[in-house]
Amino acid sequence: MEGSEIVTIAAFFDIDGTLYRNSLMIQHFRKLIKYEVVDPYVWHEHVKHTYKKWEKRYGDFEDYLEELAEIYVESLKGMPKEHIEFITRQVIRLKGDSVYKYTRERIKWHKEQGHKVFFISGSPDFLVSKMAEKYGADEYKGTKYILDENNRFTGELEKMWESDNKQKALDELLDKYDVELDKSYAYGDTNGDLSMFRIVGNPIAINPNKNLFFNIRKEPELLEKVDIVIERKDLVYKVDGNVEVLDLDFE
Repeated sequence: MEGSEIVTIAAFFDIDGTLYRNSLMIQHFRKLIKYEVVDPYVWHEHVKHTYKKWEKRYGDFEDYLEELAEIYVESLKGMPKEHIEFITRQVIRLKGDSVYKYTRERIKWHKEQGHKVFFISGSPDFLVSKMAEKYGADEYKGTKYILDENNRFTGELEKMWESDNKQKALDELLDKYDVELDKSYAYGDTNGDLSMFRIVGNPIAINPNKNLFFNIRKEPELLEKVDIVIERKDLVYKVDGNVEVLDLDFE
């Protein structure tokens, strides 16, 4: 119709903890050890204690993830990219279906509506690309692992797990697509997703961690528009942001 405009509605998805029920980086790290690309010593001596502390709910998952990320990046330093491509494919083949049912169905729904689906994740871009392919995302942004002239990892990163960097990724997508933000959606579970939540009309926090939950409460505009969705066992339900919280001390 003459004079009409095509409205692009987008859905921005975090992956780890939002779509995928764990961390792609953690699964990749474990496979690197299993296939003896990385010495098991680095797990037992540097990461296992923090993992056990979190597993018993005396520690914080973010502390475990941060410690593992440092070891992971150091382990990849100097490694040819082709050496880990097989393991990358294995992670997606074996673990790529371990996702939240709610999020999987939302991706399907957005595609049926003709919405653009974007993945923006702190996981390595070479893993995010495979998940984007598997679930039919239109585009993706992940943490970029820099390669040298010999196609080896340098140990340098362009991090995507920080809110500011996710904002930059958003800006790149918004420059490319004419997105109507008031009608668009964002899905996430940690503070790194706040930048997405603030700009869209329909933000959804999926199993949010404590920091994200309380930061949503601090911003009246966010508290008003964010849906909080919890998926546990075989039940998916929505809670109000003002719900009573039994704030246990995990330290």
